[in-house]
Amino acid sequence: MTPFENKVAVVTGGASGIGRALGKALIARGARVVLADIDGPGLEERKTELGDVDTEIVDVTDADAVRKLVDGAAERHGSLDFMFNNAGIAVLGEAYDLPLDGWNRVLDINVRGVVHGTLAAYDIMRRQGSGHIVNTGSLAGLLPSPGLAAYATSKHAVVGLSKTLRVEAAEYGVKVSVVCPGVIDTPLTQNIDTVNMDQAAALEQIARAPLTFGAPDDCARDILRGVEKNRAVILVTAHGKLMVWAFKWMPGLVYRIAQSGLAKGRKALQE
Repeated sequence: MTPFENKVAVVTGGASGIGRALGKALIARGARVVLADIDGPGLEERKTELGDVDTEIVDVTDADAVRKLVDGAAERHGSLDFMFNNAGIAVLGEAYDLPLDGWNRVLDINVRGVVHGTLAAYDIMRRQGSGHIVNTGSLAGLLPSPGLAAYATSKHAVVGLSKTLRVEAAEYGVKVSVVCPGVIDTPLTQNIDTVNMDQAAALEQIARAPLTFGAPDDCARDILRGVEKNRAVILVTAHGKLMVWAFKWMPGLVYRIAQSGLAKGRKALQE
């Protein structure tokens, strides 16, 4: 038996990347899984790949659609044990270059999408007196991340929501964790939108540090280990853990590293 055996888990952003890996890992551990995503063809691929999994096309910015997803999963399976609010996007570009609609799109999906899933699941879990909400934040939600201002803003919000709700929810028997991975090799990283920023140069800079990229399946394994231990903040990748430690004890060094990376990105764009 695993802590996930016969438990019901909903995963948003489940068609690819970390969401896909979470679905795969949860099924392997005996969970009943509902994968949700706006990517219909991707969900069909997951159904073929994973077999015994429910899939639903859902836009997480639509609060009613998310509530319908969560309520439906609980009604079909009799409970809701885990809610993984994982859907998210990123835009690479400096704050002054990113138009307001770019900010709004990132905040709508990364913040409001998480809020919609959290509130829908929390209502059910409070009534049950049990359950675990797991929100996907990022290392960018803990550290300065120049070139990712909108994304970092959204992920700091997710971290703040999760830490605060963890305290409130404990009274009702509900657990809350936030996942903060380093850079994971997913479609979000590979296909990131850019605004006046050299995407190839930025990714090349990241790739020079071999510890920064992580595999989605390894990430999912580490997330579920953190969930089992009910960690408030689940750090993923050795690079991420190192950078959080460095920012705690040597914040000036981390700021200098961040500034250096931004300068290299600007130089590559000018060349």
